[in-house]
Amino acid sequence: MNDYSASPSAGSRSARRWVVLLLCWASLTMTSVDRSTWGPASLQAGEALGVSLAGLGAFATAYYVGYVLSNIGGGLLGDRIGSRVVLSGSLFTAGGFMIVFGSVPSAGAGIAVQALIGLCAGADFAAGVKLIASWFGERERGLAMGVFTMASSLGTMIANALVPRLIQWYDWRASYHLFGIVSMGLALVCLTLLRDRREPAAARPPLRGLVRDRNLLLIGLAGFGGLWGTYGFVTWSNTLMVTGRGIDPVAAGTVVVVFAAAGAVGKPVIGLATDLAGRGRKRPAVAVLVAFAVCLLLFGGMETETAFLVMAGFAGLGAYLYSPLLIAMVPGLSGTALAGSAAGVTNALAQLGSVTVPVVVGAVYQSTGSFSAAFATLAAGPVAGAVALTFVREAHVRAAAGDEARRTPGRARFRRP
Repeated sequence: MNDYSASPSAGSRSARRWVVLLLCWASLTMTSVDRSTWGPASLQAGEALGVSLAGLGAFATAYYVGYVLSNIGGGLLGDRIGSRVVLSGSLFTAGGFMIVFGSVPSAGAGIAVQALIGLCAGADFAAGVKLIASWFGERERGLAMGVFTMASSLGTMIANALVPRLIQWYDWRASYHLFGIVSMGLALVCLTLLRDRREPAAARPPLRGLVRDRNLLLIGLAGFGGLWGTYGFVTWSNTLMVTGRGIDPVAAGTVVVVFAAAGAVGKPVIGLATDLAGRGRKRPAVAVLVAFAVCLLLFGGMETETAFLVMAGFAGLGAYLYSPLLIAMVPGLSGTALAGSAAGVTNALAQLGSVTVPVVVGAVYQSTGSFSAAFATLAAGPVAGAVALTFVREAHVRAAAGDEARRTPGRARFRRP
């Protein structure tokens, strides 16, 4: 049964929406920590479980297979039974399987549990988008989604700052036990304090329209290309810097922290800037994706710790700033009634990039032994994403076309939606 807030006053509604945003952000932060833990832990975990260097990518791929499936299911459930229950349940069960993964005895068991972690964790993204879209209007969503998506950057920062040190102090399993416990505790807080918001009475648009919406499909493909670069970097950069350039593991973790920190700072800034400009989010997102591809190519040519640290900041901006723009575009195209389903479907398509890139980059690096070739492979994703995004028509452009059609029906009636 949905736990809807009943006609709150303007003041209480304003306060409540920031609580909702904070808890959605905290939840996504923890599932991002859970997802990012494998990067800095992979070498030690692989040695303990008897996994080859190329085989390490299978663990990340297993996670993302589950994650993609749960994005679709979580979005559909959030629109029907309420996003509060879906988000809290997603975080709680993901935390439980993190604890289980910290005790797996073999590689096969580990790959299976990683898939289960992803299957549980993915639902919180679509649920969070649904909650934020219902509590924040179109002119505020850039900032709200910027704050919300800071979580993925912060999750990468936290994992890469803490996991190498936890390995030094204890072992790689300690990270999974710690983060699992924290995730389960936060889930109980979300279940207690989050509230769904009742939508105004209106006919629910048909769900099949989401699948046929060309613009949502293109946004999903743009996200595919962006996440190919982003999570390929998060998954492989530690291992590549250590094995390909001889960088100390703790120093490599610091490079990824800088990479993620730049994205965390930039996301709300670019979200607010596009809200204030009011000229759409497509063109800034295309520019960010192109810049990201260039940074990945340059990163592949670096050789020293100092050079990696400098380039990591620029690469981090490219790797993360497109995401709040793409996500903020989705509710405007789908409507808030189906925002959860639309976010789940588009993110599931986007996350296929995360599913495939770990294995592809691992195969490229093992076959060529080339650090630069691995990063050139990563750069191909953002380029493809930028191309797909150029064909999107944003919601405000479509609305303007509709207004023109009503004013001059003979001339504009047959424009494609």
